[in-house]
Amino acid sequence: MSDRIRVFLADDQQLVRAGFAMVVGAQADMEVVGEAGDGVEAVEKLAAVRADVVLMDVRMPRMDGVEATRRILASGADAPRVVVLTTFDLDEYAYAALRAGAAAFLLKDAPPTDLLSAIRSVYRGDAVVAPSTTRRLLERFLPHLSEEPSDGRVEMLTERERQVLLEVARGFSNQEIAERLYLSEATVKTHVGRILAKLGLRDRVQMVVFAYESGLVRASR
Repeated sequence: MSDRIRVFLADDQQLVRAGFAMVVGAQADMEVVGEAGDGVEAVEKLAAVRADVVLMDVRMPRMDGVEATRRILASGADAPRVVVLTTFDLDEYAYAALRAGAAAFLLKDAPPTDLLSAIRSVYRGDAVVAPSTTRRLLERFLPHLSEEPSDGRVEMLTERERQVLLEVARGFSNQEIAERLYLSEATVKTHVGRILAKLGLRDRVQMVVFAYESGLVRASR
């Protein structure tokens, strides 16, 4: 990792990009390394420009942010982390982007402090979306967008790991899970790490998505 967080901006509105560039560029620990006005341009430029975090608008011409996110993350282990930006709290595009591997979901009108916090958190390897927010997205759109069969990877998990995964999907923190399951917080962290490794997932957001799509958790009707 470099001393400064390299941020790439992808949004079809130039004024929005300019605003983000001002906010990001004013930070001593960040720099803007590139911009794109649509998903095609973002994928092309990120093939040549090294970035740590991408601020990705989900609704763009030519190629939307969902497909762009999928292609960018498919580039390998060194792929940047993606922060999805949307205008709507419950947005099918945001839902699809999380499924594609985005690490964060943020409203465009969020305060600059929230945006900067999200960039720093994602850079450190954390997922920014609160599991409860992800859960609401999944419960809203999963019945309409996903008819996938149960994922066989569930069988790789121990009974305790399944319990921890369910608690993560319900939106509980490691500390809360520890209290609910009568475990130490360190043990919960160990279980979370093993779940991520076994299932090949990037973060807690993808754990929530997996829990719903595998059938471990049923969306509310």
